[in-house]
Amino acid sequence: MDITGILSAVDHTLLKQESTWDQIREICEEAMHYHTASICIPPCFVSRAKAYMEERPDRVRICTVIGFPNGYSTTKTKVFEAGDAVACGADEIDMVINVGMVTEGRDEEVLREINAVKSACQGRLLKVIIETCLLTEAEKIRMCSIVSESNADFIKTSTGFSTGGATFEDIALMKKHMAPGKGIKAAGGISTLQDAERFLELGATRLGTSRIIRLVRELDKPGT
Repeated sequence: MDITGILSAVDHTLLKQESTWDQIREICEEAMHYHTASICIPPCFVSRAKAYMEERPDRVRICTVIGFPNGYSTTKTKVFEAGDAVACGADEIDMVINVGMVTEGRDEEVLREINAVKSACQGRLLKVIIETCLLTEAEKIRMCSIVSESNADFIKTSTGFSTGGATFEDIALMKKHMAPGKGIKAAGGISTLQDAERFLELGATRLGTSRIIRLVRELDKPGT
């Protein structure tokens, strides 16, 4: 198992409602130490994390979330959130779609919203959370088509706050149906290094997880 390769794909995540600055600072330190792809943190901590890591040679990218976790904010609200996050220093944005729009077949509206948010990102990476646990297989395939057509950079499985997270089957489906050049992020419930490795083998290019660093720290302990 290539631990370094796994870590380089990790968005080291802390999105709990009760998150504190001390916890976010620890996430920053862990991400820099293990050279993860990014940290994924609540919007209210972005500017502080940016300042904290600014002068560090090992600083990592800062990802934050908008329309999170339910996705039913108005498009104008999501656009404002994205612009504000960029102004605060975010390098990447993970947005939640309006699942009800997908269920109702309002695909053009979903596409327009994604592109509106992408414009507000001002060149930063945009990942689109489709909350796979709430969609049928046909709806997941439609969302692969929508995100492929959109200006977004990634499709992402889950918020981790709904009824389920990433599955191997969903990543395989995304790999089959996403356009070349679009990233795939597995998130929610990635609990072992073996699972992380399997998600990457199936086609994920990012992993949203709070557990991988903890597992690697255990391996780093003397006598392990």
